[in-house]
Amino acid sequence: MSTYKFKTNINCNGCINTVKPVLSTEKINKWDVDISTPEKILTIESDTLSFDDIKKILSEIGYNAELIK
Repeated sequence: MSTYKFKTNINCNGCINTVKPVLSTEKINKWDVDISTPEKILTIESDTLSFDDIKKILSEIGYNAELIK
């Protein structure tokens, strides 16, 4: 399983409600976003998706994802 951390522009509960149906799939084992931090850290655990896959999924619904190394 791979764990990715992203800096995002998911910044409120409304944003979380928007991404929830997209991120709550069988391809994503677990996800969480911390909107209390300035970086709005999104953590995703997946067995099958790559960073580029996740970035594309978020981009298609209007959100940015920058990988944190």
